[in-house]
Amino acid sequence: MAKSFKIGVLVIGVLIVGTLLILRVTGLAPGHPSAEEYANAGRSARPGLWLTGEVFREAVKNWDWVNQFSDPFGENATELETRTWYGIPHSVTVLLVPRGDKLYLQSSAQTFRLDKEFPYGKAWWRNVERDPRVRLKIGEKIYEMTVVLIQDRAEVAQLRGGRDPIVKETDSEGNEYISEEWHYWRVFQRNVPEY
Repeated sequence: MAKSFKIGVLVIGVLIVGTLLILRVTGLAPGHPSAEEYANAGRSARPGLWLTGEVFREAVKNWDWVNQFSDPFGENATELETRTWYGIPHSVTVLLVPRGDKLYLQSSAQTFRLDKEFPYGKAWWRNVERDPRVRLKIGEKIYEMTVVLIQDRAEVAQLRGGRDPIVKETDSEGNEYISEEWHYWRVFQRNVPEY
């Protein structure tokens, strides 16, 4: 009985390791649900693992071209790969905000995620707070980046076109509550040769 158990555990272990090795080579992009599917799933989508594509190693001086990839529900959505504490990447679809030579990453907490203190509302938030080294897939290219959370609410409001990053609404009884909380990260290229 003990020998059968050990063999079973060994077989399962080999299958898991084999699957992870295959996914490391082939990649596993995050899910791309429609806007309706995303809303019906409580604003959640299937995360992915490794992102595949050619690594782009030249300095980008103007990020405005990224606007063509601003639809998180489209085929050309921008994807973010973060580093987990256990070594297997966690990737998600994200929204980027280009401003000429600067690039920003935006995300919001809504519904049940507002019940958790930042950065515990989303797994990828925890990952970038622990290790800010990320990989972005824009088009078919991979960009190795470092993200830095913007802590100044006035700067976040400016990026949001003057709107407060803490969105409040009033319920039918006149009680005010927070309905959204927006977070922005400044994104910097890394592993780019000096020029």
